[in-house]
Amino acid sequence: MYLKVRRKDVVRISPERLGEDINQLAEELTRQTFEGRIVGDRSLIVLTANIEVEGEGRIVHGDGAVYQDVSYDAITFKLENQEVIEGTVCEVLKFGAFIRFGPLDGLLHISQVMDDHIDVDVDNSRLIGKETKRDVKSDADVRARIVTVSVNERSPRESKIGLTMRQVGLGKLEWIEEDLQERREES
Repeated sequence: MYLKVRRKDVVRISPERLGEDINQLAEELTRQTFEGRIVGDRSLIVLTANIEVEGEGRIVHGDGAVYQDVSYDAITFKLENQEVIEGTVCEVLKFGAFIRFGPLDGLLHISQVMDDHIDVDVDNSRLIGKETKRDVKSDADVRARIVTVSVNERSPRESKIGLTMRQVGLGKLEWIEEDLQERREES
């Protein structure tokens, strides 16, 4: 999920900013331009550091701005299909729950919560298993698997991420511990 990578990119320095300290300017513009953005390999850049100016900038005819090469360390967050994540339930709705993991939220559709019929208690923000009586509510810590990813490069927070908890080893962390304890007692 999180990776530290060294990247090379270009920042645009507008004509009004020319004459300012190039290193401070490159650092400021690199952060503004790339943090919170999705880059080529569908990774979200969370943080930039160790920003260095590379060579001399280029002026594009008719623009007047300087295009400056920079290199920097980036902490990136990359989503992979089938990856197992741990997160916290941040919202429960009629159709499921939103799980916050890292800098993004994923949708756990009601059909993917557990192998049980689900009753929705919207007033108390809970999803309850009809037979098992297990519930998922806001602030619960869960383990889920990513089943679909549709990245919105313009607005990463609006990316569509589908999750499931309908497999062994997935679910509310309390359930996982209870299931492990039952297996230990049986053997």
